[in-house]
Amino acid sequence: MALIGEALISASVQVLCNRITSPEFVDLFRHKKLDEPLLMKLKTTLLTLYAVLDDAEEKQIKKPAVRDWLDELKHAVFDAEDLLDEIDTEALRCKFEGEDQTGKFTNKVRNLLFSSRNHFYQSMNDKIQELQARLENFVQLKSALGLREDAGRKVSRRTPTTSLVHEPCVFGRDEVKENFSKVLLSDDASKDDVSVLTIVGMGGVGKTTLARMLYNDDKVKGHFTFHAWACISEDYDAIRITKTLLESVTSKPCNTTDLNLLQVELREQLKGRKFLFVLDDLWNEDYTDLKFLQTPFTSGARGSKVIITTRNKNIASVMQNVPIQYLEPLSHEDCGIEY
Repeated sequence: MALIGEALISASVQVLCNRITSPEFVDLFRHKKLDEPLLMKLKTTLLTLYAVLDDAEEKQIKKPAVRDWLDELKHAVFDAEDLLDEIDTEALRCKFEGEDQTGKFTNKVRNLLFSSRNHFYQSMNDKIQELQARLENFVQLKSALGLREDAGRKVSRRTPTTSLVHEPCVFGRDEVKENFSKVLLSDDASKDDVSVLTIVGMGGVGKTTLARMLYNDDKVKGHFTFHAWACISEDYDAIRITKTLLESVTSKPCNTTDLNLLQVELREQLKGRKFLFVLDDLWNEDYTDLKFLQTPFTSGARGSKVIITTRNKNIASVMQNVPIQYLEPLSHEDCGIEY
């Protein structure tokens, strides 16, 4: 069975919560005197489930019951999206009819429409109650599965990664490492001078370990003039990241906290030089932020590389200009050896 991506479910849950509290939804429920508290209860239940998704992602690798829980929750979330699409359509219809002042409907037609809409609203209410009960079952099961709220989401709980190799021996990634190494050593990996390679996978699958292997490979290290490792994590700070890269390149401390000055200096240092940067554990999905962060990199020589590790394929699609490397869990045979 394929492992379920928490990033996809959590993004969907966030969108559902935003839609539930949108003015269109709230206005419809108030205007039609529907069960607004039920709608808010649905949002609370979704947020309760959202709080344990990070922990569920970590535990699904070793616990099939958690994997099954996530799989079933995914289908429930998709059904919720379909239901909210129906409500969205109805909200738009009401807005359109409210703006329609032509009076083109006869009383008979209006009565038929009124009866039909009443049936729709009752059906919609029943569907929300059914969905709420279904999601409550997932809430009840989370404790039995040992899922903890907000596990790993607080920045203070996450220890920054470093480029130092912690594993004396790594199994099961030889082919991936070899393929990645070929790309790193090629000056024509992409049409751009600076190639951005992304490693995508769930938490604990070995993204950082693979990045360390590549970063510390003797042949790879000898291919680049500059090397730098920056752990991004959830605490995205462009000044901190740029400063870390600059200090690694110059091997000197930098007291500047002005982002413009930092970027200008980093661009000058990289000009015409071939570099390898690793941006580990990237979470920020903001397209503008990510593109802005890369601006100084463009001055590097052709063949320069940036390796990004992330759980989120949306981030990868924004950043990469080389095909994404999706890192799958190790086989049962490799898992039998400490990784």
